Amino acid sequence: MRAFALEAEQDRWCEELRTLATERLRPLTDGTDPPAHGRINRPLVAALGELGLLARIFPPDGSPVSALDLCLLRESLARGCTEAETALALQGLGACPLAQSGSEIQRRRWLPEITAGRAIAAFALSEPGAGSDAAALSLTATPTPAPTSAPASRSGSGSGGWLLSGTKTWISNAPYADVYSVFARTGEEAGARGITAFLVPADRAGLTGEPLDMLSPHPIGTLTFDAVPVTADDMLGEPGQGFGVAMRTLNLFRPSVGAFAVGMAQAALDAALAHAATRTAFGGVLGDLQAVSHQLAEMATRTESARLLVYAAAAAYDRGDAGVAKRAAMAKLLATETAQYVVDAAVQIHGAAALQRGHLLERLYREVRAPRIYEGATEVQRSIIAKELYR
Repeated sequence: MRAFALEAEQDRWCEELRTLATERLRPLTDGTDPPAHGRINRPLVAALGELGLLARIFPPDGSPVSALDLCLLRESLARGCTEAETALALQGLGACPLAQSGSEIQRRRWLPEITAGRAIAAFALSEPGAGSDAAALSLTATPTPAPTSAPASRSGSGSGGWLLSGTKTWISNAPYADVYSVFARTGEEAGARGITAFLVPADRAGLTGEPLDMLSPHPIGTLTFDAVPVTADDMLGEPGQGFGVAMRTLNLFRPSVGAFAVGMAQAALDAALAHAATRTAFGGVLGDLQAVSHQLAEMATRTESARLLVYAAAAAYDRGDAGVAKRAAMAKLLATETAQYVVDAAVQIHGAAALQRGHLLERLYREVRAPRIYEGATEVQRSIIAKELYR
């Protein structure tokens, strides 16, 4: 695998993905009734399953997903249909702890439904007082004696367990997901070492949620855990090792967040190039103006730089190289900041037309802001990079 140049087969696959995004997936996002804003678009998720795209994240043979494949998938979908990219990414993020750390029984129960797009997964890590500082979780798991009957759940249960109490917030796909990867403090040790991961079905007694009205169009909500029963059968991995489960998921997905950003940047650049080549102004077209042409050159250079760093980070992850955390942080940092710049510049080149509701750039402008915050804010990525530099 070459880190900085794709193989011809990979290029062809990316082109096929862009065509699928434009011709098959984008029509599922337009004219929905009710509008998909703030709701899960289940027909769209089902289409991702039918097209085999979710299975690329969770191969049926159980082999680990290629980080580079994930990046190519997210970038290509983002160029043609950001809604499809986001739906795919949220399924992947929510189910990755299950795929990496779940029991055979858990995987058999849930992964086929998730990869088919019939069940919606969510990653429930953030809390009102623990966003960027993920080790500061306060959702408590209080030990309980062995129950006399199994908790009400589709996944079944064993003996003994815990009661989950507290709140999760800013959870993508909440409160509409079917199953959640939940991280709670079981108290073996303080900080990151006292966290355990659980797989919690949405119908578990005591689990409720409310949607949040956010800038981004995909669903985000708050989950309330009122003595929600879980057992050892619901655990993902080992007791007290949940922080590692979360970080392994984020290390895989951080470069691909950068890929999503690169896809949005490229879509904005494409739109700006097309507009500048046809929009007449001052006796010519916008592209003839040096101020505009130099702006486009800067946008293209930054986008390509971010793309190469994302690919390099993903290839390093696949090879098992040292320093993956630093590379992943660099990729997410550069790509998300670049996308913000490129989309903003494209809006400026278009002028007022880009601010009209429903315009491609209006949608990108709303969507491009969140990736600089979620899965580790820009400032957190800089802290990770600095820590790794001094290691």
